[in-house]
Amino acid sequence: AIAAGSALAFVQYRFGGASRATVPLALRALALTIVLALLLDAPGGPSRRVRPYAALDASASWSSSGDTTLWRRAVRSADSVGADTLLLLGDSVRAGTAPKTPADRATRVAPLVERALGSGRAAVFVTDGRVDDPERLADLPSGSRVVALEGTSRLDAAVVSVDGPAAAVAGDTVEFNAVIAAGGAGSHAGRIVLMQGAVTLVASPVDSLASYAERTVRLRTQVGGVPGPRLLKLVLATDGDALAANDTLSFVLDVARGASAVFASTAPDEDARYALDVLRGTLAVPTRGYFRVAPGRWVQDGSLIVVSEDEVRRSVAEAPLAVLHGDTAIFGAPRAFTRGALALIAPPAQKGDDFYAVGAPPSPLLPALGGLPWDSLPPVEPGAAPRDAEWVAVTSRRARRMDERPLVSGSSKPRRVVVVSVAGLWRWKFRGGRSADAFTALWGSIFDWLTGDATDARAAHPATAWVRSGEPVRWRRGSARDSMAVVVIRASEGKRADTLQLRFAGETGVADTPPLAAGVYETHTAGGDGLLAVNESAEWLPRRPMVHSGAVGSAPAADRAPRARTLWWLYAIALVCLCTEWVMRRKVGLR
Repeated sequence: AIAAGSALAFVQYRFGGASRATVPLALRALALTIVLALLLDAPGGPSRRVRPYAALDASASWSSSGDTTLWRRAVRSADSVGADTLLLLGDSVRAGTAPKTPADRATRVAPLVERALGSGRAAVFVTDGRVDDPERLADLPSGSRVVALEGTSRLDAAVVSVDGPAAAVAGDTVEFNAVIAAGGAGSHAGRIVLMQGAVTLVASPVDSLASYAERTVRLRTQVGGVPGPRLLKLVLATDGDALAANDTLSFVLDVARGASAVFASTAPDEDARYALDVLRGTLAVPTRGYFRVAPGRWVQDGSLIVVSEDEVRRSVAEAPLAVLHGDTAIFGAPRAFTRGALALIAPPAQKGDDFYAVGAPPSPLLPALGGLPWDSLPPVEPGAAPRDAEWVAVTSRRARRMDERPLVSGSSKPRRVVVVSVAGLWRWKFRGGRSADAFTALWGSIFDWLTGDATDARAAHPATAWVRSGEPVRWRRGSARDSMAVVVIRASEGKRADTLQLRFAGETGVADTPPLAAGVYETHTAGGDGLLAVNESAEWLPRRPMVHSGAVGSAPAADRAPRARTLWWLYAIALVCLCTEWVMRRKVGLR
């Protein structure tokens, strides 16, 4: 503004024939400088950093260490910042005063980052280091820092998660994989028990664990009793355990009279094994698998019980979803003897050249396949593609050249049928990482689409067998024709009932509702009832600190430099300069 105003004033006086009128020229330059500074809203003084926020982690993980003095130290650290605003951070961010006991069921810093960026203020974040999204701290404004306080570690072991079928058929043998973890001081040996009510179904010993170590324990049991939803729980008991809140994990197993999905393979291999695992994990319906291990000899997956070929044929024919792998015509024309949705996995008869999956054309599966890492997937071996397919979901090329063949194709009329004419997809799963995620996404999208017409008699049911307090509850619709469902939930030990109105968006068929307090809930909806198991918050689980004390943040911080348009005296100086210049010009005979 100074340079432009001075130059403009000099040019006006130079070509106006009044270059010797020094004082009026200086007044004109000063007035023009002020006008330009007002137009640019230039800083009117040195900038000063705004006072930072004091952010305090108010999650329940402070209590998991058993050290009550640690929370008081955290409160004192936040007060010592001298900020004008204290933000409490956990499952939300809000201004307030520190509670006597922290109770938030999550530690998400994303809301704090958004608030700090919106105001341009740095933040001093006091935490125990156990944060759900620590990578977001790098987005804070510069000048931010973390104060991480670590308490005294105690012996502790917890049930972190359980993986297994969400539904089964009465009489099946099911296997659950329980993940247990130790705290900072490790844990002693003990045992883990799978229970139904007060009845012990199966137990397994657990060895001692080192600091923050994890271990997977496999538990296998036979499903008996009457069909319907049943509540199971894993109970971990170790010597000297300091925290009981994380020793139990409850989950729901739906038991049905017959299978809703049947997988039959005449040539069991890695492709069949991994696809069956995805089928069981993707659909919350009872699933049964059969493998032909010799001509005329079939065994049931899991229990390895020998079954007759007639029983396999009958199960495949009656199943709402049938998956045939290998010789898909072993029971006759598959479209003729099955009545439900159908998936045909037809690998090539002989090993051929390697092809690479290159893309997902427009199809019903495109929403789930559009973002797969096509350029980093292992090769596969395509077979003969069907001629009556309505669409192609995945295409491949020979060694990245123009020889293109479809891998996955399908049709929806008169019923949903998908043909997977490829072998070697197991390589995607075996490689791990993004390739394994692509394998799960591919088969998950296929099974989801095949069961889109009807997967459950209930209008809606929980999408997972268990959930933790503080996490949204995800629901899956029972029929693709329903875009809305009403669910009434009631705590098993309470009389109050809440009504949830679920709206299912798009092809996903899922809807989320706010988190619930820990407990067991009965669900009532059109078509049937169910159970919902909500476990204690993940804040009670032993976790290694993920953030440490130090400076964080790289986003530009706002300043409080006074701006020209807010300084009233600049307007006065500009007006005085212009008036004085006009008077002096008149005295020397200038217009």
